[in-house]
Amino acid sequence: MSKGKARILVIDDDGEIVRILQRSLSIYGYDVLTAMNGETAFEIIGQYRPDLLLLDLGLPGISGLEICKQIRAHSNLPPIIVVSVRDTEREKVEAFAAGADDYVCKPFGINEIVARIRVALRHAVYVPVGTEPSLSIGPLQINFEQRHVSVNEHDVKLTPTEYDLLKVLIRNRGKILTQQMLISHLWGSERTIQSHYLHVFIRQLRRKIEPDPANPCLLLTIAGAGYRFSDE
Repeated sequence: MSKGKARILVIDDDGEIVRILQRSLSIYGYDVLTAMNGETAFEIIGQYRPDLLLLDLGLPGISGLEICKQIRAHSNLPPIIVVSVRDTEREKVEAFAAGADDYVCKPFGINEIVARIRVALRHAVYVPVGTEPSLSIGPLQINFEQRHVSVNEHDVKLTPTEYDLLKVLIRNRGKILTQQMLISHLWGSERTIQSHYLHVFIRQLRRKIEPDPANPCLLLTIAGAGYRFSDE
């Protein structure tokens, strides 16, 4: 994270939304940058390396979804929170699959936005106390101090939410974690998140760490109960 206050890039072509977020988030102590299209956003990301993105999907030129995909093709950071008027299940799942960490529908309350930002930034920087610095489980290697994950010595890029999901599962190896427990950990207990959004992250995590994602041996589904990370 940038030294001092967190730096947030707001990417939205609605000038009023941009002004509201810039003014409000500045009051909360954030350093706010703005872009109204994808081209400008990539220039700012390259120059200023923001700690978090607030990203609209309906942008002129490069779409928000494409921005998300391009960023995740090269890096697991920064956290990306989609802020969009689009509220269908399909569009939310597509955004998560593209690498978004959270999704907020317009219109929104600034307190909700700030709460989501705090959770996302915590996922991006938090190292659990009492967890060994590194861990090897079969082909999977994790360095918690460096937030580095590899499989068979090949680097694996996880989004902050995917990493936090893996981290909580590994910290509770052998224990069954219910869907609601995982949802509360990832997005907060006050959030109303449908379970299939969690399934998207489980599926993506399996695709990245399992030798055979269709037949997982690490991240196990416990029918009618939840999920368990294998302790064998």
